[in-house]
Amino acid sequence: MDRLIYVAMSGAKQTMLQQATVANNLANVTTTGFRAQQVALRAAPVIGEGLPTRAFVVDSTPGADFRQGAIQHTGRDLDVAIEGRGWIAVQAADGTEAYTRAGSLEISGNGVLQTRGGLSVMGDGGPISVPPDTRVTVGRDGTVSTVPEGNRPNQVAALGRIKLVNPEESQLIRGSDGLFRMREGGAAAADPQVRMVGAALEGSNVNAVDAMVTMIALARQFDMQIKMMQNAEGNDRQASQILASR
Repeated sequence: MDRLIYVAMSGAKQTMLQQATVANNLANVTTTGFRAQQVALRAAPVIGEGLPTRAFVVDSTPGADFRQGAIQHTGRDLDVAIEGRGWIAVQAADGTEAYTRAGSLEISGNGVLQTRGGLSVMGDGGPISVPPDTRVTVGRDGTVSTVPEGNRPNQVAALGRIKLVNPEESQLIRGSDGLFRMREGGAAAADPQVRMVGAALEGSNVNAVDAMVTMIALARQFDMQIKMMQNAEGNDRQASQILASR
């Protein structure tokens, strides 16, 4: 009975956390470049003298689904998507370098190339500045070029190159802000092999149908764990009545 209560109690708790993760995935089914969160459960023994039969259910290290989302062509010059593997380097709010697949870019009021979330896009030597009254285009290798408004298209000036990286996925960890960073800290090296698709955005890789099915399965699993605790309570009550009658 001891083991039953511990497994059911901790399992119900972790199932609720899993439901929260799946709900977050569903909420980001239309978020540009979003990577679905993944959580796995495992059994862990309770450490302590006289507790060899007890076990907890705990979640393993949370991960992410790194499969590419669908590429959607928008026709907007400042929309870019990563083709295959790779990441766009940005400057996070805390000043550190972070990585994202959300390529909906814009020019800030100060003329800095940023994401829609207001994060500066990193270039070869830091954030990329864009002069006023120019049309901006991004090449397949991440080169940012401008054409002055009203001038002929052959008057092109290269401003810099977006820092594109491609570290091993096992080295990346998602932060609370939704951005990915190197697990050991520091910055990843630029990878010249990463390619971009212009005038396009990558959609979320969350499968809404799979997520809904998972939510239903987790709800049933939670109900089963609650019934297990109720059965343990009933068994304990009956055992107490039998002992009291003797």
